[in-house]
Amino acid sequence: MKKILFLPFLQMRSGHHQVAEALMDIVKKQTEGILVRKVDLISYANPSLEKMITSWYLKWIRYAPETYDHVYKKFFYSSSPTDHSFKWYYYFFLKKMDQLLIEEKPDLIVCTHGFPSYLLSQLKRKRKCDVPVINVYTDFFINNVWGREEIDYHFLPSKDVKNEFCKKYQIQEQRMVVTGIPVHQEITQNTKAKKTGDRPKILISGGNNGLGGIVKLLGKSKQSSQCDFYVLCGKNNKLFNEILSWQVDHIKPLPYISSRVEMNNLYEEMDAIVTKPGGVTISEVLQKRLPIFVQSVLPGQEEINLQYLTKKGLVFKLKQKESFELGLLSILHDDMQMRLWEQSIQSFQNGMEMEGAEKIAEFLSGILEQKSLKPSGQFELSKVYRLFRMRKPTSSEVGW
Repeated sequence: MKKILFLPFLQMRSGHHQVAEALMDIVKKQTEGILVRKVDLISYANPSLEKMITSWYLKWIRYAPETYDHVYKKFFYSSSPTDHSFKWYYYFFLKKMDQLLIEEKPDLIVCTHGFPSYLLSQLKRKRKCDVPVINVYTDFFINNVWGREEIDYHFLPSKDVKNEFCKKYQIQEQRMVVTGIPVHQEITQNTKAKKTGDRPKILISGGNNGLGGIVKLLGKSKQSSQCDFYVLCGKNNKLFNEILSWQVDHIKPLPYISSRVEMNNLYEEMDAIVTKPGGVTISEVLQKRLPIFVQSVLPGQEEINLQYLTKKGLVFKLKQKESFELGLLSILHDDMQMRLWEQSIQSFQNGMEMEGAEKIAEFLSGILEQKSLKPSGQFELSKVYRLFRMRKPTSSEVGW
């Protein structure tokens, strides 16, 4: 039986895990005879170290966002990146990755984070790994950590990134496919724009930890009667109880939602969303064709995502000094702005080269089939490449 090994990063709930789980569920549902396994290398190497890194990371972005932003952009998103030798721990984790591959014996590896991708690219360079590897990116840009030239296939977030890979890294087109950031198949696609009613329903999300200054954001809207707000509090019980104590009918706190079907149904009821520019959340909402408003942003990745998304006209950035609710309504009721936004969404979706769960499962199965037919380390790119060069679906069939 063939095995696909999925490699996210750390144990905390993140886009890396969500994308890995989305692809794993696609494989389990669409194919037979394939095992899927998800492993966090840090936990595999040292569970105590993983817990320490997770705690440290969350505190860093919460209490010292400016320094995190500076470090991230200097070391991981720079036109002249620092050499990723990673000093002592590079060799420690490289050894652990080699050990993991020996134990798991995967037939295909899918990286949803840059660090395992980097380590695998080094092993490939040293000819210590002949397993095909796919990078599946979870942001709208690619930082400097990811392995590139040695990686066999790239699932890219946009046509813009593909053009960058062609020009900057000379990666063969047959090894790249624009999929967007994959979302779970239970998040279904809307093909028609919503019509905003007299009382728009606005979903407010601050991520699983309820970040983003939501209490302050809604402070002036307690007396509002123009919108109904639904606040995703995640695991932030303090935020949930604070909003609940207001006892206002038009602002409803929602606890952590683990069911994707429930989340999909919630999206269906909304007219717009206020959220942070995380790659997976934005991709889900683009699929639902909900207008996206950004009020707050975490440093590093989300800030860079926001630059791309606003440039492409895919999200609306609310002005800090402007009334939060008036800013929302002025855009939602502006027919010209909404038409331009719909055109931007359609243009972005038109750039997708492989869409839908069935195509992705077929692509992964095709790689496994190629591997079984070829000697170790030899892959025929053309056959797999043709899988996503087949007929483009019609507008009614489009999926992510």
